[in-house]
Order: sequence, then C-alpha cells, then structure tokens
Amino acid sequence: MSRAAWFWVFVGPFLAGLLLFSYVPIGWSVLLSFFEARNTVTPTDFVGFRNYREMLTDRSFVDSLLTFSLFALAVVPLTYVSALGLALLVNRIEFARSFFRSVFFLPTACSYVVAALVWKLSIFSGVDSGLANTVLGTDIAWLVQVKPPWYWLALITVRLWLQTGFYMILFIAGLQRISQSLYEAAEVDGASGWQSFRYVTLPQLRSTSIAVLLLSLIAAYQAFDEFYNLFSTTGGYPPYARPPLVYLYYNSLGAGAQDFGHGGAGAVILAAVIAMVTLLQGKLIGRERA
Repeated sequence: MSRAAWFWVFVGPFLAGLLLFSYVPIGWSVLLSFFEARNTVTPTDFVGFRNYREMLTDRSFVDSLLTFSLFALAVVPLTYVSALGLALLVNRIEFARSFFRSVFFLPTACSYVVAALVWKLSIFSGVDSGLANTVLGTDIAWLVQVKPPWYWLALITVRLWLQTGFYMILFIAGLQRISQSLYEAAEVDGASGWQSFRYVTLPQLRSTSIAVLLLSLIAAYQAFDEFYNLFSTTGGYPPYARPPLVYLYYNSLGAGAQDFGHGGAGAVILAAVIAMVTLLQGKLIGRERA
C-alpha cells in the first residue's frame, strides 16, 4: 500500500468525524440563522438578517457579551501571570520537579462540571461551614449576592485552578528552549535577576506568550460549564453573570423555547466577536513586537 493510502487510512476517520460532528453542525447553524426555525432544525421561512438584527438589539444578549468581556479581562492576565510564575518556580527547583509539575497540571484533567460543583457546594457555598466563609470568618452568600464582586471571585478562581497548570507546561517548554549562554552573558554584564528576566526571559518567551494569551482568550469566551453549574440552582443569575453560551443554551434548547433561528444567529455573532477580539489582540502583540 502506498504512503498516500496509509495517510488516508490514519487521517480519514479523524477527518470524517471532524466533518460530521463539527463542520456540518456549524454550517447548518449558519443556515438556520437566516430562517424562522422554531421547534425544528429544518429551515422553514426565510427571514434574511432579521434574526441577527433582533439578537443585536436584545438587551440580555448584549449584556451577556459584556459578561464575557469582563470575564476575559480578568481571567486572561491572571492566567498569564500565574502560569508564568509557576513555570519559573517549577523550572528552577531541583528536588521533585516532576512531582510539582504533575501536581499543578493535575487540575487540567478535572471536569469543569465537577470543579464547579466543588466550588459551589464546599468552597463558596454561602453557609458558615463553607471553606471560604470559615477561613475569612464571614457569612457572605457568594453565589446569590446581587452585586459584584463576590460571585466573580468564585467564577475566576475556579477557571484559574482548572487551566493554569496547562499553560504552565507551555511556559516550561519555552523556558527549556532558552540557551543558558544568554543568562551567563547577562550575568557577566552585571544584570540583576529582574533585568535577566526582563531582557532575556520575556523576549525569548514571546512566541509562547502569544500562544498562551490567544488560547486563554478564546477559552474565556467559550466559558459555559462553570457559569451554568454555579448558578443553575441559585435562583437565577446575578447581574452580568450569564455569558452568551448560557443565554443561547436557554434560548435554543430551553424548555418551551427551541428557537434555533435566533440561536444560530447568536452563535455566529459570538464566533465573529471571538474572531475579531483574537485578531485585534494578535495585531496589538505583533505591533508591540515590531
């Protein structure tokens, strides 16, 4: 059998699954966004851009986009700083280095649903026996507080715990590619530890930093599990605590709704927002690099 045939033997099933379970649903969702499709996934009446216009004038959907922007604005920088800090610490220690890498990376393998429930039922439960209230000596109802910042603390900490270890591994890989001769040259020139970090480590980690920032930004805009599971049984969502994916879930799949036309339009708008924010971030990083 030729090499081309073996290529399709190994890659073909993956491509078939990708087309069937990813690209076909995406294409069908875009198609439904131009039709009146209630309680059916079969297009009925063509409405053009009406669904898009109604979604963009829907206050709840616009507020949910603002929620994602606030969430990303907080999570992305904190993820970058915490992952880089952990990578620097783990990369410098000589004793049990593999152990600490595994410990910090382990939360990445945890289910977002399970982590959200742990945060909800044991840490930020809002009762006296909850870990957060016990440590702080407070009685804050973290997840039913009508005003921020209390519920944001629960949302941001669970996301940081889940994803920091993954980006730490990326930074460790980048740190191991830096030649030690650069640090030796900096030391000969009398550079301090901070100067070596600023003028050697950070420039050498530029490509890794770009990847971490872009991946964490996209992941922040795709948040669903922690929002849904933290607030699904707390009597509703506090102000600016319902992201677009949760809104679209209730709008498209909620009981009695089944509005796939507006859901498809909202999904396309959300994808466009993610693409524009990602491209803008990439351009700003590239301009800074130049």
